[in-house]
Amino acid sequence: MNQLEGLKKFSTVVADSGDIESIRHYKPQDATTNPSLILKAARLKIYQALLEDALVYARKEGGTQATQILNAIDKLAVNIGVEILKSVPGRVSTEVDARFSFDRRMCIVQARKLVSLYQEQGINKSRILIKLAATWEGIKAAEELEKEGIHCNLTLLFSFAQARACAEAGVYLISPFVGRIYDWHHQRAPLDPYVVDKDPGVLSVRRIYTYYKHHSYKTVIMGASFRKVEQILALAGCDLLTISPALLKELHTQQGSVQRKLSPSAERSDDPVGLSEEEFRWQHNEDAMAVEKLAEGIRQFAFDQERLNDLLAAKF
Repeated sequence: MNQLEGLKKFSTVVADSGDIESIRHYKPQDATTNPSLILKAARLKIYQALLEDALVYARKEGGTQATQILNAIDKLAVNIGVEILKSVPGRVSTEVDARFSFDRRMCIVQARKLVSLYQEQGINKSRILIKLAATWEGIKAAEELEKEGIHCNLTLLFSFAQARACAEAGVYLISPFVGRIYDWHHQRAPLDPYVVDKDPGVLSVRRIYTYYKHHSYKTVIMGASFRKVEQILALAGCDLLTISPALLKELHTQQGSVQRKLSPSAERSDDPVGLSEEEFRWQHNEDAMAVEKLAEGIRQFAFDQERLNDLLAAKF
């Protein structure tokens, strides 16, 4: 048995990719995209029909050129999501514009729009996760969307405060970024030799997992942003793991058994008192890594959103 098959016994495997051929090959349960992946896909020849369809839609909707470009971007993201759903039995995650990360109202507006575009193509909202940055505003937007039956994936999650606030808001799923946490710490104090059980990204997800299961939170944990196969295997048993095509290939080609590393404890306790906004902001602020990586992640996704904007603007 290869390690990908072994891993699937304990965790739901999600493809961290907009590459439909890769998704078809590795047969994950779900798939997740982001602005960087959509930008990459938009440049590939095999997606040009989806891009042209998005441009036709935007021109038909009308409005200023800026409005048409934004409509085309949303339609393209949904078109790619619909194609992905033809190859996965579960859900696809589609991201709200990172430039709305501190605007609760606009997060909600765009989330509803994306869901509506999916529904126009016959996709039930039960197969969609709306990705939002795990800012306070993003978490509060997700709390409202969840009440409408729109499930959310809170991404760019680095601090324990973010994880707590998401669970307390009733968010469907969180994506703690294992690799980016590791990167930050590795740059300052390299693990040499590398020991996976001391990896700060792995330890962060284990802490969240233990806390969630201890308090019986329903929020699902999806480890993300992996740099090494060792990180993935060290989290076998986490609810979901979203993995890049390169690491999926590595797992697929490696033979050997996979041991479960995370299991819910039988011990349970009542939920703690919820975090106030002030407590959330202070506790998140106390984690320098989380503050830096959240801001950096939002900037990078916003930058790629702008590049996608420019690519489509050239088509009008």
